[in-house]
Amino acid sequence: MRFETDSVGGIVFVRADVEQVSRWLTHDLAFGGVGINLRLANAYNIALASKSSAYAAILADDRGINLPDGSPVAWALRIRRKRPSAEQVRGPSLFRASLESTRSGDLGHFFLGSTEQVLHSLTQNVRNQYRGVKIAGAYSPPFAEVDDQYVNLCAQIVREADPDILWLGLGTPKQDILGTRLAHVLDIPIVNVGAAFDFVAGSVVEAPAWLRGTGLEWMYRLMKEPRRLWKRYVFGNMRFIWATMIRWRD
Repeated sequence: MRFETDSVGGIVFVRADVEQVSRWLTHDLAFGGVGINLRLANAYNIALASKSSAYAAILADDRGINLPDGSPVAWALRIRRKRPSAEQVRGPSLFRASLESTRSGDLGHFFLGSTEQVLHSLTQNVRNQYRGVKIAGAYSPPFAEVDDQYVNLCAQIVREADPDILWLGLGTPKQDILGTRLAHVLDIPIVNVGAAFDFVAGSVVEAPAWLRGTGLEWMYRLMKEPRRLWKRYVFGNMRFIWATMIRWRD
């Protein structure tokens, strides 16, 4: 499937919507035998990339693509070309849509990230809410730097489970670093979905549906987890605006 691309803040994004990406993932990529990292990137990712050339290189790696997970990024993509062809591709929405479309059990899903408790609740809820979905396995990796040993450990565990799709829920930027590296050693699609594990597991309350497309979902999450997220959103949003404006003509 071919998608148009455009850049925001110097980062190249694919123009697509949740339904298109889910269909591509579950009908083409999962059977393609090629490692590719689908990065669900938002304003915070762009803010980090504007400060770190090493992280910007991760988002430019040729074994991956960036999808606009965040209303501000989708808005910027629309404004740049004055056409409404760029939609927000929320990680939790893509996760749910892909689970729903694979109830036949033809594809195996592997969940990597978060804590053992969250993964336990996640697998239970997926089995209850998406009956028929095949869960190949789940793994909560150690809290450590993403070095060669870490990558090799994760790759070995995933290979033994032999899934068709690998979902990463490690948070930014760790999931992007690991996802990109795994895409070079595993022959399956790897999707970075951030807080999707917590939402589906029920360990974190998701923003109401009416709020998700308004660009204010970040405020809801900030109110729920102020101590953990205030720096990310306050300084990250300011950095995103700066990076977007300074690289507008790129």
